[in-house]
Amino acid sequence: MKGWRSMSQATRARPHVHLPHVTLNTDGGRHPLENSLAMFTLVAGFVAFAFGFVVSQHVVASAVGLAALLVGLYAQMISATRAERMVIVTGLVAAFVGLALGLGHGAFFP
Repeated sequence: MKGWRSMSQATRARPHVHLPHVTLNTDGGRHPLENSLAMFTLVAGFVAFAFGFVVSQHVVASAVGLAALLVGLYAQMISATRAERMVIVTGLVAAFVGLALGLGHGAFFP
């Protein structure tokens, strides 16, 4: 019978597709503080960036952008791996742009 599979072929396990393992710990060590600061910088930077384009939210953009810049600069000093530094710099750039737009729209004064 052509086209029919035997039972052993039907129950054979299929090979698993291995997705790349994404990690900030490329040196094999654990860095919970550095990873937390890096992720905070990235998320807060994107929040400041997004709110920086909304003129009525300039106070939020300024405050969050400044916080992300300060935390990000400290995180950059203590970072242990290249992957952490890449995430931190991305967050720093977004935070800087968000802070600059917030300052340009009225800074910390409502």
